[in-house]
Amino acid sequence: MTDIRRHLHRFPELAWQESKTTEFIANYLVNLGLEIIPWGGKSGLVALLRGGRPGPAVALRADMDALPIQENNRVGYQSTVAGVMHACGHDAHVACALGAARLLAERASSLSGAVKFIFQPAEELGGGASAMIDKAVLDEAEIQAVFALHCRPDLAVGSIGLNPGPVMAANDIVSIRIRGIGGHGAMPHQTRDPIISSAAIILALQTLVSRQINPLEAAVISFGTIYGGSAGNVIPEYVDLKGTIRTFEPAVREALKVKMKHLVENMAIAMGTAAEVTFDAGYPAVINPLPLTLFCRKSLQELLPEGNIPVVGPVMVTEDFAEFQQIVPGVLLWLGTGSKNGGTSRSWHNPDFDIDEAALPFGAAALAKLAIDYLAQRS
Repeated sequence: MTDIRRHLHRFPELAWQESKTTEFIANYLVNLGLEIIPWGGKSGLVALLRGGRPGPAVALRADMDALPIQENNRVGYQSTVAGVMHACGHDAHVACALGAARLLAERASSLSGAVKFIFQPAEELGGGASAMIDKAVLDEAEIQAVFALHCRPDLAVGSIGLNPGPVMAANDIVSIRIRGIGGHGAMPHQTRDPIISSAAIILALQTLVSRQINPLEAAVISFGTIYGGSAGNVIPEYVDLKGTIRTFEPAVREALKVKMKHLVENMAIAMGTAAEVTFDAGYPAVINPLPLTLFCRKSLQELLPEGNIPVVGPVMVTEDFAEFQQIVPGVLLWLGTGSKNGGTSRSWHNPDFDIDEAALPFGAAALAKLAIDYLAQRS
């Protein structure tokens, strides 16, 4: 598994470009005797392991794309592709899923049902999960549950975090254009300044979280880009803002968008300007259903001591595994990849990100155990 992970780490590929990764995975699974199922995408892979006894089907999903980040690590397996690296652990996710495939293939004759392996492209830049769903890769009439894991550097190797309810946030992209009347910076009274208006709007939007959202219901509003103007002494005609909102509860997600639009439009009017507000939907929140999460905890207790299955709090980052959860019940597990000496504690999307590879067997064993136990209880 370490060799697999290091091979993938050396040769990372960006979203929808994972052709060599797909070929590598396919060769490995064919050698295990799995059936490759064409799904119609440019990259990514679906494979089926049929058990020796009749029964239902369960899915195991792993994302496989890398990030446009130049790696800083100086290790024997560092990325060989300039400006691209596995900075979110997808190489580890694939290695764990392939390890699980090997464990399950060795026990195929005793399996009751089938295991579908979904190696998903384009998680980081989006669209991979929805594309596979559009092609009926996760057919609710066929698959009864789906499991995945995500590495987590603040959890120690040997632990698997598991909690019911919200795990990762929903996100929406918000774009705002503030239109004013441009003019000379020395005569601001003859203009309607969209820069001043946008500054007031950004500050006012933070009050939505602090004063209009229940303190027990999390939300984040962040703006990452502000663009307007061409010279320091010219008040521009417009300013463009782009940011994200992140929430866990669907009701909060929808309410926050309504409140944002209302505040932005009215603040702009109060400043003598006008505003256009649009939202582009991102991923829904990853929410682990309670009954399936309890099943996972019971199953994993036979692999790990109770203290090594901690309940960990949700994070505001997003994951398109949530798209699969909209189709069938699914649970996302946190795989502890942090070493005891703190050498692999860098967070995701960091050029120094790395994992303690001793975590890989725990991930493979957990995925295989969940598949075995789920099929056994449903047969």
